[in-house]
Amino acid sequence: MSKKIRWGVLSTAAIGVKKVLPAMQAGAYCTVVAIASRDRTKAQQAAAALGLATAYGSYEELLADPNVDAVYNPLPNNLHVPWTIKAAEAGKHVLCEKPIAMTAAEARTLLAVRERTGVKIGEAFMVRTHPQWLRARELITQGRIGELRSVLGFFSYFNNDSANIRNQVDAGGGALMDIGCYLVQASRFAFGALPERVVACVERDPQLSTDRLTSAILEFRTGHAVFTCSTQLAYYQRIHFFGTRGRIELEIPVNAPSDRPTRLFVDPGKDPFGTGSVTETFPVCNQYTIQGDAFSKAILEDTEVPVPLEDAIRNMAVIDALFLSSRSGRWETPERS
Repeated sequence: MSKKIRWGVLSTAAIGVKKVLPAMQAGAYCTVVAIASRDRTKAQQAAAALGLATAYGSYEELLADPNVDAVYNPLPNNLHVPWTIKAAEAGKHVLCEKPIAMTAAEARTLLAVRERTGVKIGEAFMVRTHPQWLRARELITQGRIGELRSVLGFFSYFNNDSANIRNQVDAGGGALMDIGCYLVQASRFAFGALPERVVACVERDPQLSTDRLTSAILEFRTGHAVFTCSTQLAYYQRIHFFGTRGRIELEIPVNAPSDRPTRLFVDPGKDPFGTGSVTETFPVCNQYTIQGDAFSKAILEDTEVPVPLEDAIRNMAVIDALFLSSRSGRWETPERS
């Protein structure tokens, strides 16, 4: 295998064409060589815009290409598992967009696929390899804010376009699946555990049926996480980690800019004014480049990918429990695999 992993992409989804693929092209361990769409013209246009050598008019053609080592799967949520399976069976490693499946049970089917095919399969939570997130967890682990007791998150944007895939319930749309999954991930990442039980309050759009406003409490053995996510509120995102002796805040936790530094704030909690707060600034970087390189390096060195299937399944288990709680009106326990 070459020193760079050669990637193929399933679909011309905006997140891939506009964000992920240009970033991966700048990677030290990865390069994008092909893109596929069910519409050959769209694939050709995307390939031309990105400077890719090959465009395919079907996903099957791309999976049959011997020059493709790995596949990035940014298809709609309901197509994540079916096409991840097809890619793995074609001998391709797979980086699948979040959330990796529609349910934890569906995600678990990929374990047998990985075992049978021998390829690497991971979930594309790009935040997990961003320097600001790694530093936040390092500070928490070091006891910089004392004992972590609470995580508070908020993530929202406004989009009520019925044609948008994020607003189509059958395709796995809605706030919790699209952006709440990051807040679940953040809570688990900080506490280093699966919550003992969860409870959720969900408001669904009367026309779209997707959850447009979801709030949740996750009870961990050593603390709580509370978050709200929405697809029909003003754009905003922030995450706070509260400890017994201080607080850490990530200014732009998910959509970290690639054209300016990111910042993390450590507040010693002396007063409401943040007296004595310290700002840590992280140099300009592209989290999608980092993600692509980290996954590619794992292939080259035969090591674990940044967000393996086991972790993806645990995240889906929490999401399942939150949806169940919204229907039952009770605390629910995430399934443990």
